[in-house]
Amino acid sequence: MASKDEVEAACMSLFMCIGLEETVAKNAAKNAKFSKTLEDVIHEAGAASGCPKGKGNLLYTVASKYPANALCHRPMLLGYVMCEHMKSTAQLDGAFEYLRKVGTTEVDKKALEEASGVGVVVTAEQIKAAVAEEMEANTARLLEERYRVNLNVLLGAVTRKLKWADGAAVRSVLEASVEALLGPKMEADLAPPEPKKKTKAAPPPKPSTAAPAPPDDPYAFLPKPDANNDVHTTVNFSDGRILRVANTPEALSLHLSRTGGKVVTRFPPEPNGYLHIGHAKAMFVDFGMARHYGGVCYLRYDDTNPEAEKLEYIQHIEEIASWMGWEAWKVTYSSDYFEQLYELAVQLIKSGNAYVCHQTKDEIEASREKREPSPWRERPIEESLRLFEDMRRGMVDEGKATLRMKMDPNALAGFVWYQFALQQKAAAAAEAAAKAQPAGKE
Repeated sequence: MASKDEVEAACMSLFMCIGLEETVAKNAAKNAKFSKTLEDVIHEAGAASGCPKGKGNLLYTVASKYPANALCHRPMLLGYVMCEHMKSTAQLDGAFEYLRKVGTTEVDKKALEEASGVGVVVTAEQIKAAVAEEMEANTARLLEERYRVNLNVLLGAVTRKLKWADGAAVRSVLEASVEALLGPKMEADLAPPEPKKKTKAAPPPKPSTAAPAPPDDPYAFLPKPDANNDVHTTVNFSDGRILRVANTPEALSLHLSRTGGKVVTRFPPEPNGYLHIGHAKAMFVDFGMARHYGGVCYLRYDDTNPEAEKLEYIQHIEEIASWMGWEAWKVTYSSDYFEQLYELAVQLIKSGNAYVCHQTKDEIEASREKREPSPWRERPIEESLRLFEDMRRGMVDEGKATLRMKMDPNALAGFVWYQFALQQKAAAAAEAAAKAQPAGKE
């Protein structure tokens, strides 16, 4: 087995074959996760034997920014790059935005090409006209600062106007126009800038007693309802497979039709204690985001441990939420969905992804340490279904059986185990608590 240094050296050699600078290639090789992604991209593109630097930089961009919920379409996109139908990062960004919305569903190639400017021709005359406009707007500054002006600022302004223009062509025209205006560089242009004269620092202003202004939108970093089909969970299996979990466009569309596109959030405390500062922060996000965008927020009691739950805590939570200025759209309980959760669990058993296990908590923890599967992992599906129904009816003593997912025992993530018998108590506790709800609550 190759050592870590040997693996990094091999990756670095491969990355330099596609024209990456040595420093960039070295840094990429040291990042194991990104290195694997870039290596996969290079092989998918058929560029393992090398390619021009321009294409190599685009492959690097694909490895860095490609949406994880649409990986099945990545080879197709790489085909556009290698055939030079996509030649710029702007085109790739347009393609990424389209593919992120499509996810794993079928790609409309015409829509993809429109989103990424494939086939759009920006003429030399258009480039010259856009550069002339920018030069006119900055003539005074150029004459004053000459070649000390950062041309990348002007270049960015032109490329924003001509989204699909070739960046190299725009730069060439811009540099020629600057030289035509200023003439060749003189000795003064090549000299290092004079250090600024030090001025006596003014006394620092007295600290303001006013609180800093809040941001215009403190929730801007959170995904909006119509963008909720990005990958939200990644599972790495011990055999190298990777499961990326994301909403399908169909599921997202159904959700948006049900909610009218509104923001729908929930605040899900466990009614087994008093609220603390962490709950206050969570309420700011859950209730606050819904209010900010004109949506709704559920108060969802996560009543899965009835032995620690009391009506006192339920009443306390609602009092504190109200005191802080928050109002729930509806009050619900996790146990309200007992039957639905039960049916989903049955589906997991029938599909071979869950089983009834008789290991104790201590035995499960020992199995985790040894990375060994449960001795009941491969029991027949019908047997698990029968035992699971017995658990539901209370015919199995508490703690004597659990429903477990068929997780990968050799994966880096630990096991998750769950006492299904507790659900029956949770349902009863929630039913009793619901009867004690004040009028007007659901």
